[in-house]
Amino acid sequence: MTEVRADHPAALETLAPADGSEIAATADVTARLVPTPSQTAGPFLSIGTEWLADECTVPPRASGAITVMGRVFDGAGMPVTDAVLEFWQADATGRYPPGTEVGWTGFTRAFTDGAGGYHLRTLRPGRVPAGDGSSQAPHINVSIFARGLLQRLVTRIYFSDEEAANARDPVLASLSEPAASTLIARSGPESYHLDIRLQGDEETVFFVP
Repeated sequence: MTEVRADHPAALETLAPADGSEIAATADVTARLVPTPSQTAGPFLSIGTEWLADECTVPPRASGAITVMGRVFDGAGMPVTDAVLEFWQADATGRYPPGTEVGWTGFTRAFTDGAGGYHLRTLRPGRVPAGDGSSQAPHINVSIFARGLLQRLVTRIYFSDEEAANARDPVLASLSEPAASTLIARSGPESYHLDIRLQGDEETVFFVP
């Protein structure tokens, strides 16, 4: 009987050579195998997927469309230039597919640029039901993928001009004021602005996926 090393391709099977002798793995091979280490999403996350990023849920000139933009920063305050952001939201009436009009998915994807900037063109979402029977303020769900991350980060974008709805939102109410403010996009003349900080003193609030 010849032992096969645990790292040999034949370690999990018994081979029968032409001379009739048997080569078998030792009984404890399986016990000594360990899972492949986890891998991060980078550093070449965008390669092969950039064609999937259209940065809008509606046509550019759609009636009622809004623009949300900002930058993504790491813990050192440096822009993250190769992050992928996925956006998912309700329609203007607060409905998600399949209960929406044909053609509405509420989903799109954007890549950060050389300055860490992202850009989203969409419709303002409506209020959606909360688990306790109340209503959640209009918001956009965001998933972030970037180099150095073992799994996606999940956050939200709320709107500063929805003060009444924000005040009654159960998610925002569960956070301290400084923490809640990291989720609120500020309205400007032509767009809403919200920076996303992955770490640091002003770290954006992230939720369990």
